[in-house]
Parts: sequence; structure tokens; C-alpha cells
Amino acid sequence: MATTSHVWHFFRAGGFDQVKLESGADLMNLHQLDQKLWVALACPVNGLEFDSRTLSIIDTDKDGRVRAPELIAAVQWAGSLLKDPNELVKAGATLPLAAINDATPEGKTVLNSARQILAHLGRKDATEISVADTTDTAKIFAQTAFNGDGIIVEDSAGDDATKAVIRDILQCLGPVNDRSGRPGVDAGKVGQFFGELAAYDAWVKQAETQGAEVLPLGNATRAAFAALKAVKAKVDDYFGRCRLAAFDPRAAAILNRNETEYLAVAAKDLTISANEIAGFPLAQVAAGKALPLSAGLNPAWVAPLAKFEAAVVKPILGDKTELTEADWAALNAKFVSYATWQGAKMGSLVEPLGIARVREILTSKAQAELGALIAKDRAEESNVNAIATVDKLVRFHRDLHLLCINFVSFKDFYDRGEPAIFQAGKLFLDQRSCDLVMTVEDSGKHATMAPLAGSYLTYLECSRRGSGEKLNIVAAITDGDCDNLMVGRNGIFYDRKGRDWDATVTKIVDNPISIRQAFWSPYKKLARFIQEQIAKRAAAADNAATEKLTKAAMAAGQAAETGKAEPPPKPKVDTGMVTALAVGAAGLGGMIGSIVNGFLNLGGFMPLGVIGILLLISGPSMILAWLKLRNRNLGPLLDANGWAINTRARINVPFGTSLTSLASLPPGSQRDLTDPYADKANPWPKILIFLILLGLAGAVLNRKGYLHKWTGFGTEVKQEAPSGLDTNAPAAKQP
Repeated sequence: MATTSHVWHFFRAGGFDQVKLESGADLMNLHQLDQKLWVALACPVNGLEFDSRTLSIIDTDKDGRVRAPELIAAVQWAGSLLKDPNELVKAGATLPLAAINDATPEGKTVLNSARQILAHLGRKDATEISVADTTDTAKIFAQTAFNGDGIIVEDSAGDDATKAVIRDILQCLGPVNDRSGRPGVDAGKVGQFFGELAAYDAWVKQAETQGAEVLPLGNATRAAFAALKAVKAKVDDYFGRCRLAAFDPRAAAILNRNETEYLAVAAKDLTISANEIAGFPLAQVAAGKALPLSAGLNPAWVAPLAKFEAAVVKPILGDKTELTEADWAALNAKFVSYATWQGAKMGSLVEPLGIARVREILTSKAQAELGALIAKDRAEESNVNAIATVDKLVRFHRDLHLLCINFVSFKDFYDRGEPAIFQAGKLFLDQRSCDLVMTVEDSGKHATMAPLAGSYLTYLECSRRGSGEKLNIVAAITDGDCDNLMVGRNGIFYDRKGRDWDATVTKIVDNPISIRQAFWSPYKKLARFIQEQIAKRAAAADNAATEKLTKAAMAAGQAAETGKAEPPPKPKVDTGMVTALAVGAAGLGGMIGSIVNGFLNLGGFMPLGVIGILLLISGPSMILAWLKLRNRNLGPLLDANGWAINTRARINVPFGTSLTSLASLPPGSQRDLTDPYADKANPWPKILIFLILLGLAGAVLNRKGYLHKWTGFGTEVKQEAPSGLDTNAPAAKQP
């Protein structure tokens, strides 16, 4: 083992030596303490009554577990940033700024950042900082235009023109929230925006260069093309039907729909939109017929065709009352180049701004100004990142000592002061409260290893009806008995925040609870066995009686039908059975007599005989329970939850008793022993006990000869002659 100059102090608890961590020097020398003397070597990041954010910071490899080297590194780092490492042991909720070691570059940066945080919070004259101050970054940066995240907000700009461009970017591309939660833009958004602007400008210039070929109606081309697209499928359908009617006149009637289809429509209330006939042809179909533009149109398509006529037909073909198939083909040809140009559209994200605004932004210096603002924000990154370092230091100052005395040693658990970080709360169940309660993610998986702890365990499912939250816990029962503990029993669980949960037992791992329970266990088992046997015999007798009544009823029914009553069967006496019962009774009486006689032979040692009989019955159960209780171990319970326990953390009988409290009346309470619903007293048990005691007293008096001497009955006991006298000599004559 490596030597160390630091003098360690240990305390004895749980059957092993645990290191005391009472000073900053103790913590700063943890790297010199042999890890074989550590209680734990790893613990999970989640599922503990400890700030999971602090544990996540210590967990540098992000594997979900804090290991011994990571804890040592955290202690060394925090101690180096404090003028006095004893500040770690004080573990205050706030860290005094004067305690930060500004003699090192990192310490100076942390101190400046701490002051900056307090200034942002409106407390620039404060002399201490807390986790609450460093946690809410949105509040810290709410009033800052530059916070080192590379995202600029509207307030970051110094002039209205640049602010307007930022608003345009937010409108077209959406925001990126900065550290304060405000909407802003970053370099990626700015680059994408100006790329869209350039692409949209080039696309529009293409149409402007080609002129009428792309825009046959100038600025009205877009609306005209939309009107044409709205009716194109239906006009194509009309002329297709006309061509089919020209091919075979017999098809004309079918192409114009059957009368039965009109009957179905006519049976309904028709509206001007006539959705029911929207699928019908635009007009009556005939071979070579032109499409009318006003009269004889399908009512569902009157409005779209009127818009088409006004926006497309009239500007290109002039006033027309009908449209031939050739006219329709010419109109479509006019918009081929426009359709091609539209299909190649670029920069559509900035199209809502309009080409005028797009070109205004492109000709300005907005892109360079936005880039400069983003660079200015980035320049603050080093100062802002120090805020995370301040948060880390404040958390370590508050939490590291607490973690060490629940990791390197289990001081909190064994001194029964503050609960350990793995104790989830208090369970009230069956007139007892249990302090050794842990949360469990997977009860089935946990129960495969937890039985090795040697404790009586109850797994419970907890829920809160108001919030719908659910939780699984395991509780160790370390005092009392298990007579009323069973799957399905309900209790109440109070977590460390004081919230109450409905708790239901879902699984039990049976192990001895106490020596007292083990002493009474054989008698309780005997009582249960007798009760079960009586219940079985009663059930069998009830079935037999029912069967006899059934047979008697059937026999009576048959006798009524035949008119003859069958004589009842004569009882048969089984002489062999009578002999066997007599022999058994004689043997039982002889055995009882031998036991009583042997017991009476003990004389003054009869109380010891009673104790011997009790030990003979309860001794094996008590010895087995003692062996298991002395091996109760906290380790498997924690290992099943993701810890790496490095020792055998015992839970002996006295300590186990402190972990489970049984119901008891408060000191000074007064009891009224009158129970109005108590069972009525039965005199026979008392009479039986009195007769037994009377019989024992009579046997003792008879054995000593007093019964014969006093009453003339019983056995006469002759007194032995004194030693040295001749018992055969004749008696002396009386004078």
C-alpha cells in the first residue's frame, strides 16, 4: 500500500472502518487514500437524492456513473480554485466571492465571471453567489445584446436598417434562440438568407431578359397562368369527350351522363357551387363542338371559367363567346416558357419580400454589418463560457463534501442523522415506518440480486393520483414481524420532498426480521397448521353431512314413489378400530405420564425445564435467524441499483432496529382498556388452566406424601430410618 504523509482518522460502523472526512485537507488528500478503504467506487448519476446536474458535471466520460477517479478530480479542481479548501467542508448554499482564489489565471477569470453574472442580475454589489444565480442563464443574459453564443438579436444592431434586415431574416427563415431565449440569427441563417436573395434575383432577371417569351402578359402573366391552371384539367376533359363523340356518335349519350345520375342529384338541395355535379362535363358534349364561355356551362364551373375568360382569353384572343380546341392549344402554348421558368424557381423563401426589397437588401451593406455583429458576439465567448465554470464551482462548493461522506464513507447512513443520498424517503406500512427505502427502476431485475442482502424486502409500486406520477421502491423491514405483510397490502410513502404517494406491495423477499420473530415462529406455524387441519376436517365433515342428507332425501323420494320405506341401516361397530383407539389412548396417556413424571422429578429445577422445552422448540429457528441477521448486508441492495460497493456494509440487529420503528403510544399517554366490542369472556380456558395447575400441585403433594398425610388418600411415603440405627431391633417398652 502506498504511504501517505496525511494522518487519517477512522470510525467503526457497519462492521468495518470508515474514513472521517472532516477537513479540507482530508478531501484534498483523497487521492492518497487507498481505494480499498473506500466504501464505494462508483454510483449512478440518476435515482439518488442528490443534484443530478452536479453528478453529471463530475461524470466527465458521460457513462452515467460517477467513479472514484472522477470524484478525486472534482475535489482537486474545486480545492485549487478556493483560497481555503475548508470551504468545501462548510458546504454553504452560497459561495463568498472572497473565497475564490484569484491568484491563478483561471481563478481570476472565474471571479470576474461571477461578478458579471451578479451584475446582469442587478446585484453588482453582492459579495456571494449561489447555484440559483448561475442556473438561470436566460435571466443572466436577458439584458445583454452580446452573450458569446454567436447569435445576434434585433437589439444587437445599432441602426434601424440592420434591425429591419434581421426582422426580414426572422420572417423568411425563422429564428434561432440565443442564451437568453430571445429570437435571433446566426451565421448560418445570415448566409442562407443572402444566398436565397441572390438566387431569387437571378431567377427574376432571367424573365426580365427574355421579356414576352416568358411573360406574355407582363406583370399579369402570373394571375393569368393561375386562372388557366385552375380549369386546364376540366377543359382538357371536355375536348377529349368531344373527340370521342366524333369517333363514335353512340358514345355521346354516355359521355353526357345518364338520367339516373341527374335523378340522384335532383333529390338533394342544390347550391350555386353544385358540388354534386362538379364531376360532370363543362358543357354538353358533341362531335367537334367548341366550348361555350357563357351559356350552357356546368354551374359548378361558371365562376372559374369567367375568371379564365377575363384573365387569359380576352387579353390574348379578344372577345369570344366560345373556345375551339385550336384556340385552347394556342393559349397553352403561350404559357409554356412561363411554366418552364416557374418550374426552375429559386429563392422562394424570400419571395414574400418582393423583388424590390430583395434588391434593396442586396445593394446595401447589411451582410457585412451582420457578419461584424456576429463576430463581436463570438468575441464574448470566452467570458461567457466562464459562467459555466462559475456554476460548476458553486455546485462543487455546495455538494462535494455531502457526496464524499456518502461515497468514500457512509457517515450519513450510519450516524442516523441526515438520510443518506440513496434513502428515498419514509414508508409507513402495517403499523411501522421504514427508513431504508430506495427507488428502483426495474423491480424484477433488482430482485435477482437484492435477496443476497439477507433482509426482508418489500417491493412497492407508488403513484400520485393528482399528477399521475409513478415510482417503484424497495423497503427493508428490519424490526417487528411479517404476519400481516403480503402482496397487495397498501401503505403510504413520503419522499424526501415531503410528498405522499400511494404504495402497494407487489413482491416480497422473505428473510428473518428479528430474533423475537424467530422465537415465536414455530408456535405460529403450529397454530396455523392446527387451524388448517381443523378447517380441512370441518370442510370434510360438512361435505360428508351434505352427502348423507342428499342420500337420505333421495331414499325418501324413492320410498314415496314405491310406497315402501327403507329401514335405516344399523350402526356397525368396528371392534378393530375400538381396540386401536384404546391402544393409542393408553400409549398417549403413558407418554404424557412419563413427561409429567420426568418434569416432577426436576423438583426445584422445574423452571429450568420449562426454559429447556422452549429452547428445544424455538432454538433452531432462533439460531438460523441469528446467523442470517448477522450477515445482513447493504451492499447487494445498492449494487442492484448501479453502485459499486467496495465493502461488506453490515446491518446488525441493533442498527436494523433503528431503521424500522414500530408503533408505540406516546410517553404519558393514558389508556382506556374498556373495549365495548371485545369478545365475551369464555370461562373454560381459565378453568382448564386452573385444573392443570391443580393437577400439577396435587401430583407434587402426592409425591411428597403430604396428600396422604392430610387426607388419608394417595400414596404413603415412608420415612427412612436415621443412619446408624438398627431398624430390626424391637421397639422399646413403654413405661
